[in-house]
Amino acid sequence: MSNSFVLLVSRIMLVLLFLVSGAGMASMPSGIAGYFSSLGIPAAGMVVWLVIALKIVAGIAIVLGYQTRYAAYALAAFSVGAALIGHNNFADQNEMTQFLKDLSIAGGLLALSVAGPGSMSIDARRG
Repeated sequence: MSNSFVLLVSRIMLVLLFLVSGAGMASMPSGIAGYFSSLGIPAAGMVVWLVIALKIVAGIAIVLGYQTRYAAYALAAFSVGAALIGHNNFADQNEMTQFLKDLSIAGGLLALSVAGPGSMSIDARRG
């Protein structure tokens, strides 16, 4: 199996969560805005749409291998922020698991930013 194929598969696997959750958030933005408000996030109604856009646009960019490093950095930063803001009740085992999941995903995205998207990508075709 070629490294480029493995990188393509890893790009898809890394961002499936963002694509699916972004689409899910778009189907119920007011509920998500309420959750964001409960976390103390200001302008939660607007932030919801920014998060949806980030998840979907950066997710698609990574799948296509377009501006992969920048998209990976953006989603990694988002994942760390989500861990710190949304999953910081370490007394709750589920919250700890979600915190660690977000950090693990950020680590995978940072590794992708270093490795690059491989030859099966728009970035490689553009030179």
